Parts: sequence; C-alpha cells; structure tokens
Amino acid sequence: MIKVAVNGYGTIGKRVADAVAAQPDMEVVGVSKTSVSAEAYVANERGYPLYIADLANKPAFDAAGIKVAGDVDAMLKIADIIVDATPGGVGAKNKSIYESLGKKAIFQGGEKHEVAGLSFNAHANYKDAIGKQFTRIVSCNTTGLIRVIHALDQAFGVERVRAVMIRRGADPSDVKRGPVDAIVLNPATIPSHHGPDVLTVLPHINIVTLAMIVPTTFMHMHSIQMDLKKEATREAVLKVFEDHSRIGIVRKDTGIKSNAQLREYTQDLGRPRTDLWENGIFEESVSVLNGKEFYCFQAIHQEADVVPENIDCIRAMMETVKDPEESIQMTNKALGFVAIG
Repeated sequence: MIKVAVNGYGTIGKRVADAVAAQPDMEVVGVSKTSVSAEAYVANERGYPLYIADLANKPAFDAAGIKVAGDVDAMLKIADIIVDATPGGVGAKNKSIYESLGKKAIFQGGEKHEVAGLSFNAHANYKDAIGKQFTRIVSCNTTGLIRVIHALDQAFGVERVRAVMIRRGADPSDVKRGPVDAIVLNPATIPSHHGPDVLTVLPHINIVTLAMIVPTTFMHMHSIQMDLKKEATREAVLKVFEDHSRIGIVRKDTGIKSNAQLREYTQDLGRPRTDLWENGIFEESVSVLNGKEFYCFQAIHQEADVVPENIDCIRAMMETVKDPEESIQMTNKALGFVAIG
C-alpha cells in the first residue's frame, strides 16, 4: 500500500484524501490543518489521522473535541509521498522540507511550473512522471483544456486553439470573496495564464486563451475553437469524446444547458459533493465547420477535475503502475464513476 499524506485538508485536499482512501493500493496516513474548522471535524469522522502545523495550537483542538495525531513533521516522516494541497505559494515554501526528508511530493496548479519542473496530465504525459520526486498537477482549467486538446490532437492533429475561460467567482464555501455583482476581466490583457500553462504539458500547441470571472460559484465554462490538421466530422469528434475516460457528453435529451442544471444532475447521480471529475462537453455545442474548424462549450468543475489526476500521478511517481490507461481505469473504478453521457 502506498502511504499518502495530504498536506492541506481544504477544497482539493479533502477530495484527494477521499479518493486515495477509495483506491485498492493506497492509504491515507495523515491529513493536516492549521486551525480548528469544520473540515477538521470531518477528518476525524472519516478516520484520517489529523496533524497540525503547530502543537501549541493543540489545546484549541482538544477543547473542540478534535483528535490530533501529532504535528505535520511527524506526518511527513511516515509518508511515502505527499500531496501538497496547501494554498497557492505555500507549496513552494514547503518544497525544501520535502527535499530535506527525501520525500516525493505532488504540488497543485496554484504553484508555478518551476516548483517541480514537470506538470502533469494523466492522458498526456503520465510516463514522464514515472519515478519523479516532484510533480505539479496543472490547474482545473488547464486540466480541462488538455483533455480535449490532447484527445483531438491524437485523432486529427491540432493546428491552433483559441479558448475563452468563463470562470467562477469563488468556490461555494469561499464567502470572503462575496457577495459579488460584476463580470471581471481576468486579466484584461491577452493571453490569460491558461494557455501558457497548457504548454507546460503540450508544448507544441499553438494556443491563446482569454478569461473573465462571473458571479457564480460552481464550475467554469469554456468556449473552445480549434483548427484541426485533418478533415473531421462532428460524428467523428463525438466518437473521440465518447471513447475518452475523462470526458463526458452532456446530452441534448437531458435538457441541461447550465452549470446549475449540471450540478443538480451530478447530485442526483449520487456523486460525492456533487463532484464532476470529468469534462462536461455539451453535445449541442459540438460543431465542425468547413471540415477542420471545431467548436464546443464545456463545463469544468474547479473543485474536482484535478482529483483523479492526483491519484494517477501518485502511481506514476511511486512506479507501481507503468501503464497510464491501467492507472486511469483503476482510479475511475475506485471512485465509482463512468463518464457522464
């Protein structure tokens, strides 16, 4: 069993911990919090050993009835690999600690590519992460873009990509950022950071991205246009998406045309936390014009789509599964999902 520590039990960390616990070849040896919170209670309820950054704060946890297993240093020492899910910028500061302990670590998209030197997507470059000490999972938006771009590049070749990211304003629990009533350019300059981030995994792609933030909390929406190298049909493109293990097609017959309806759908399916781990591509939007011009809208759940990527990255770095498709299928099966559509 791979012993996994999750440093930072927040939006991503708690989901990664649950995903690790569901795998047949992994176990959660600890999760960390800096202060008493609802998530600390949840960690106890889940049975995850809870470690804290400073044992001087232990009396506050004791008073709240929250069991503490020790400090973060103790957690790191017993782990085979660490998933760093701390806030952006903190992971880079933690790297020297992991290096001093000789531990492998996975960073999230809030960190720069340079923190690990390798950015990861399971379908695109799984084998590059085999045996590595440090790897970075690209952001939720970048993960969603890479899945689509890589799939179509493999099938038809991609000449260029132009995409607009319509981003959520905050995560559902992030009340510090709201209430809001605005559409904010993010940034006003072009390109946004998403295109350069795609290039950390797919360096040969000609891509320009634009982004804006809107007052919603659940999911991003992408408007994507690609010029393909080979002639394609709408039916052929849909077949590529149907065969992809982390792309789901939101069928026209469902009547779903919004992020709110898609969230309700994942909730009705019984997904934990209403998570959409895969891309949600709207069937009606998929178009191929003049043989080579591809268009679509896709929904990306910012809290969830990077979670299975973390699991696959663990196996690659630990060298327990060398074949990407084998790991992807193991992860998906353990999480209990088949792509929507």
